[in-house]
Amino acid sequence: MNTALKHWREAATVILAAGLRHTPCADSLKPGLGKVTDVAHKSAFDYQVLLLKRSGRSGFMPNAYVFPGGLVDSSDFSCEWQEIFKAFTKAPNYGIGVVKQPPATRPPIFATDRSQLGSPIPGDVAFRICAVRETFEESGVLLAVPKHEESGIRVHTDDASNSDTQPTLTRSSGLWNKDVLSKWRSLVIGNPANFIKMCRELQCLPNIWALHEWGNWLTPIGVYGKQRRYDTAFYICCLHEIPYTLQDEKEIVHFKWSTPSEVLHSYNSKEIWIAPPQYYDLGRMCHFPALRDLHRFAWQRSLEGCEQWLPIYLVSPDCYASLLPGDDLYPEKVDTSGKSGGVVKLEKSLEELQQDSANMHRIVGQDPYSISIHMNIRPKYKHLPPLCGEDVGCTSKNSKL
Repeated sequence: MNTALKHWREAATVILAAGLRHTPCADSLKPGLGKVTDVAHKSAFDYQVLLLKRSGRSGFMPNAYVFPGGLVDSSDFSCEWQEIFKAFTKAPNYGIGVVKQPPATRPPIFATDRSQLGSPIPGDVAFRICAVRETFEESGVLLAVPKHEESGIRVHTDDASNSDTQPTLTRSSGLWNKDVLSKWRSLVIGNPANFIKMCRELQCLPNIWALHEWGNWLTPIGVYGKQRRYDTAFYICCLHEIPYTLQDEKEIVHFKWSTPSEVLHSYNSKEIWIAPPQYYDLGRMCHFPALRDLHRFAWQRSLEGCEQWLPIYLVSPDCYASLLPGDDLYPEKVDTSGKSGGVVKLEKSLEELQQDSANMHRIVGQDPYSISIHMNIRPKYKHLPPLCGEDVGCTSKNSKL
């Protein structure tokens, strides 16, 4: 754990997509995405995404629907994991693979040499352990591989992006009954270090290979309070089918499996509230109505790398916006330490701001339930811009792709 960070708390989250048991054929998944309708948003996808509703008593984004995840614990970097991952310690990043992105441009959360901070566990491994542990705590979904199946784990190699072999969807193991998992879940919630003990006793490994790097979001400065700043690693995981799920009744009071466009539709209808990162990434997923296509894209792209995104809050007379890297209005120098900055005030209207900007990468809104993404730049590291129907107000049709 990076104790040198004074203004940011490191965290990890996972976008969990799972296939539906009864799905339409692939050809029927293509139509219906140009404009989201009440029918299309339910039928256009053959998978759903897990969202968890935070408690109204939460000090950070109360009542928001979020992806499972949470703060990194020192136990996620424990040397005890070396024994559990013994068969993989000689492989680069325990078989996850080495990202092609130059170290100089790599987000600090990934680039930091954890051995210099006293841990033998690579950051790329530890943050995945954190995401798996937090998902288990918050939803009861255990992303783990039985020890006797570790020889069948498909590790990432440098030429994986050129492979013609369709990567298989992750399957949940049914080896452990609900009572056993419930007991261990309570113990892990009480003390994250018990996750190591659980894996040792149940003879399993956190399925770090099923989590593909997706992005890195930092909490905007001055939006959620001085003490609520997170540097979060985003991963995506594609499951064969929806697993048994439950909430913890503490931090999480409800769970919801829905298609990406259905979530965006519910948000636009003010039925639920999601934060801008969820809105943005669900829009990206709208490029893939078929789960296997999403899985292939995530697998092939995961070793490309990602950008660190610290949204800069812009306030104008008739709107507010979160500026993202690449936008003409995004500051050339950003204080990522979190000590200062974070808010830009302009007297221009939204129309004037749009006309004056050749390069746009911004999330614009008039109120918490009416935001849209204005983007006409090419995403880096082979990622995709959000794609949403008109009903959910996503504007990326002018993208330079």
